[in-house]
Amino acid sequence: MNQTSVNPLGLIAGAGRFPFLVAEGARRQGRPVIAVGLRGLADPQLARTVDRLYWSGVVRLGRWIRVFRRCGVREAIMAGSVRKSEMYGRFRLIRFLPDWTSFKLWFFEVADRRNDTILRAAAECMQRRGVTLVDSVQYCREHLLPPGVLTRRQPSPAQDKDMAFGWAIAKEMGRLDIGQSIAVKEQEVIAVEAIEGTDRMIERAGQLCRHGGWMLIKVAKPDQDPRFDVPTVGPDTVANLHRHGGRALIFEAGHTLVIDRERLVEAADQLGIVVVAHEP
Repeated sequence: MNQTSVNPLGLIAGAGRFPFLVAEGARRQGRPVIAVGLRGLADPQLARTVDRLYWSGVVRLGRWIRVFRRCGVREAIMAGSVRKSEMYGRFRLIRFLPDWTSFKLWFFEVADRRNDTILRAAAECMQRRGVTLVDSVQYCREHLLPPGVLTRRQPSPAQDKDMAFGWAIAKEMGRLDIGQSIAVKEQEVIAVEAIEGTDRMIERAGQLCRHGGWMLIKVAKPDQDPRFDVPTVGPDTVANLHRHGGRALIFEAGHTLVIDRERLVEAADQLGIVVVAHEP
C-alpha cells in the first residue's frame, strides 16, 4: 500500500466548504484525516467528516505543528478562507494571541505581509518541523471545471468586451499578490479586491455602481502556488453578486474551485446571472 494512503493527512481548515471537499476526497481514497479547525472560521460540522478535529487559533502555527506531529501527520493541506483584514484591527495581539512560532514569523521572518510571503514562510516553518504542505486540490480536482458557459444565458457582446478588458488587469493584480478579483463595467474597473476578500469587494462594487450590471472577474495568480489561496466560487458568490447588482461571474477554468456546481448554476439561471469558466 502507498505510504501516503497509510499516514494520516493533516487539514488546516478555515471557513467555507473547501475543507469538507478535501476531507471527503481523502477519505474516499482511504486516507485518515486529522483536522486543525481555525476557531471562529471552520464549521463545527467538519467533525463528522474527519477522523479527528482539534481547535486552534488562526495564528497558532506552533500548535498546528504539534498536533500534526503527535498524530503522525507528515503531509497537510490548507483549505478554507481566513479573514486577513481582521488581523489589522485594534488590540490584535490580545484578540488573536499568537504563539511564539507565529509571533516570530509575523514580526521577524517575513519581508512583507502579502499572502504569498506569509504562507510560504509558514510552509517552510512546517517543513522544517517535519510536516509538508501539499497541493490543496489534489483530493478534489473534479471541482476544477473546463472552459465553457455554465448558464443558459450567454455573455452579451458588451460583456465579452468587459471580460477581455478586465482579464489582463485581474491577472496583473494577481501577479502583484494584491488580490484575485475585480469588478468591471463598460471597460472600467469599479472595484479591486485586497485584504477585505471577495465578498466585501462585491458589496463595495454594488455601492459604487448603483445601477448594477457589472461583472466579477476572478482569476488564479500567474504563478499560483497550489498549496494555498486557490480561488473559489459557489452559490453564495452568485447570491452576493445578485444582491449587489452584479450580472456576470467570470472565473478561470481549470484553476478555480467550484463549490456545489449544480446549485450555483441553478441559482444563476434563476437570477439571470451569466457564469463563465474562462480560458483566454
